[in-house]
Amino acid sequence: MNRGPSQLFGRHQAEEELSTRPDHALVGVIRMPGTVTSPVRSIIRRILGAMVALAATVAIVYIGRDGYKDSAGGELSVLDVLYYATVSLSTTGYGDITPVTDQARLVNVLIITPLRVLFLIVLVGTTLEVLTERSRQAFKIQRWRSKVRDHVVVIGYGTKGRSAVTALLGEGADPGRIVVVDTDRTSLESASAQGLVTVNGSGTRSDVLRVAGLPRARAIVIAPARDDTAVLVTLTARELAPKAQIVAAVREAENVHLLRQSGADSVVVSSETAGRLLGMATSTPSVVEMFEDLLSPEVGLAIAEREVARQEVGGSPRHLSDIVLGVVRDGELYRVDAPEADAIEEGDRLLYVRKVTPPQT
Repeated sequence: MNRGPSQLFGRHQAEEELSTRPDHALVGVIRMPGTVTSPVRSIIRRILGAMVALAATVAIVYIGRDGYKDSAGGELSVLDVLYYATVSLSTTGYGDITPVTDQARLVNVLIITPLRVLFLIVLVGTTLEVLTERSRQAFKIQRWRSKVRDHVVVIGYGTKGRSAVTALLGEGADPGRIVVVDTDRTSLESASAQGLVTVNGSGTRSDVLRVAGLPRARAIVIAPARDDTAVLVTLTARELAPKAQIVAAVREAENVHLLRQSGADSVVVSSETAGRLLGMATSTPSVVEMFEDLLSPEVGLAIAEREVARQEVGGSPRHLSDIVLGVVRDGELYRVDAPEADAIEEGDRLLYVRKVTPPQT
């Protein structure tokens, strides 16, 4: 169905509104990583706190029960004391049991009243906790947005996005400098549990990408579920971040040229790559195992890139102690057997195989 000009203008206004919101209004859109407390444990802790306050009040009033007057007459029983403590802590205060001696009134001022305040704080703890958490999140968002630079934005946190983040973390990336953009709350919860900053919104919207700090990002990983979405996100991302390194994933090889024309620096074809590995596994499974080893940054061997040392300039990459796969020169990769890679030049970078040492436990 075609949209009229007024509808398109209204949608544009709604989109732009998000990027112009103040930091405190982005709580719920941006989520900063933090500690997660079990709701059951939090409720049990509050109930125990309330019971402790109630028990302390009952004990204090019962010990000094001679200083209290019951309008019904007679000495205060344990039930009377429990009744008085309950209505006092809940600030109901019917007035049928009142302190009459100076000592009892002093105890009410110095002990019962603070216990009443504590009891109320425990009872309304959920509301206070929500307000405190929102304030804490607003402060974190404000500080993060003012300082975030040279970070990595991952758009789409499905299988491909999660694998990309795992690789980044395996290379030693700081989780707090990785921002995940997605609309699926389950995916965002999973990303937040890993210590990542999350933004709830569509990667096709420029205002959502601005909120994620994309114009100041070092690299952008585009990994949505659909190829057409990847093209649109790439166009938007390149417009907002002309100098960022954009890496995109597509399912079909026929869409690679669309991604490159849209501004992607590198394009990974997920379906064809997986298909090749499946085919190779039927005849040469050991080759597939080696690929998996090279692509797993945690243990074994890994493909890495480094600067050339001063003493290596002028030499052949094939004569180094490292297993060199290629030479990167002026942003272009040359295989180690290419004529351009016969001699290492100053400013080159080497693509090589390095051994990964597992961390000591």
